[in-house]
Amino acid sequence: MRRITEETVLFISILKWFVLASIVGLAVGLSTTLFLMLLDRAIIFTGRFDHYYLLLPAAFFISALVTRLAPDAEGHGTEKVIEAVHKRAAYIKAAVVPVKLFTTIVTLAFGGSAGKEGPCAQIGGGLASTFANLLKFGPADRKKLVICGISAGFASVFGTPIAGAIFGIEVLFVGGMMYDILLPSFIAGVTSYQVSSYFGITYFYHFIEFVPAFSELFFLKVMLAGIFFGVCSLFLIESMKYAKKISDLIPFQAPVRGIIGGLLMVIMVAFTSTGYLGLGLIHIEGFLGGLPAVWWDVIGKVVFTSITLSFGGSGGIVTPIFYVGTSAGSFYGQVMGLDPATFAAIGMVSLLAGAANTPIAASILAVEMFGAKVAPYAAVACVTCFLMTGHRSVYPSQIFAIMKSSSFKQEIGREVEAMQAEYVMRRRSLTRLLLSLIRKFFRR
Repeated sequence: MRRITEETVLFISILKWFVLASIVGLAVGLSTTLFLMLLDRAIIFTGRFDHYYLLLPAAFFISALVTRLAPDAEGHGTEKVIEAVHKRAAYIKAAVVPVKLFTTIVTLAFGGSAGKEGPCAQIGGGLASTFANLLKFGPADRKKLVICGISAGFASVFGTPIAGAIFGIEVLFVGGMMYDILLPSFIAGVTSYQVSSYFGITYFYHFIEFVPAFSELFFLKVMLAGIFFGVCSLFLIESMKYAKKISDLIPFQAPVRGIIGGLLMVIMVAFTSTGYLGLGLIHIEGFLGGLPAVWWDVIGKVVFTSITLSFGGSGGIVTPIFYVGTSAGSFYGQVMGLDPATFAAIGMVSLLAGAANTPIAASILAVEMFGAKVAPYAAVACVTCFLMTGHRSVYPSQIFAIMKSSSFKQEIGREVEAMQAEYVMRRRSLTRLLLSLIRKFFRR
């Protein structure tokens, strides 16, 4: 009787979450389709004008002003959903959905450097939270539904249902996953992706056939690439923090700071190019196709994105991460005498693994977008970048479930923004020995 009861409860639970996750996936798929279609038409319209970016001050002003209707719609959306899950039992105001949709379209249409996945995740989370409130769900079930919304949003915007499902779970905790939400997340992700595809949303896949045969030297170069991408990830994270600090120091309200940020962007375009504006999808596809990148492509995109998201602009962070990763990978490939397209692909997923602390989702993303041949090398680079980035993230509300090395003081359960990673050397530690040798070398 006990065994029958257990299996019956589990069966009912599976059936319940199949229905609920399917509904969330359907809603998010439809909302993502609407958002992407409106965004595409807005970008096509503004693209008719040669100097459309001159309206960036007005776009940032409008974005910051409208955001006052729903302050949680500020910045890049995924971070606000993570914050809601950890601090407010996943409660997200319904007003966030239309506000985030509008402000993101305004930002991107006029050249703001941001992404489209964060808004989809936040819109998905907002719809899921509203649905949970209608059903009068408690905090536990509401969290599950909102996480399904994150997964569905990521899956439908990039066309990667498996990576999207994992991302929605993995992004909440650094080094930890909530396995009880795996099934609902997969169902929501697959449903959302299928709905968006059915209504005409197309996705970019670039299966890489040219991958060098395994050798110790090539494997070492992949490891070095992971370290290099980790440095790029650090640069992105610290630049975002620094830009936010500068914005907060300006003694004006957010809409006025938006005008200042927009003017900065216009001035920078005059000294660089329009290549760092907007989503940058043409450049991402170019780097993946073998287009050579230069080192300042990384810096340029990071600076433009930091200003956009800190001075009133609204949008996601993952698409800029893809730009930085592909350009860094292309540049690394050229310097090391390797195929730039292959390492652009590896760089793209590695930067996601490091900056967002999601190495598993990033590794699966490599399979879904680039094929199985490059996946083993991409996975190694992803994990290396994840470790090299340290206890930082573009999502300050992530909570640490592990420390990335046993040489650090245990601070499990703390948020990224509150983390003070202090290393504690054990008496018999290889790290301690190597550090002492390095100190002696530099004292000479």
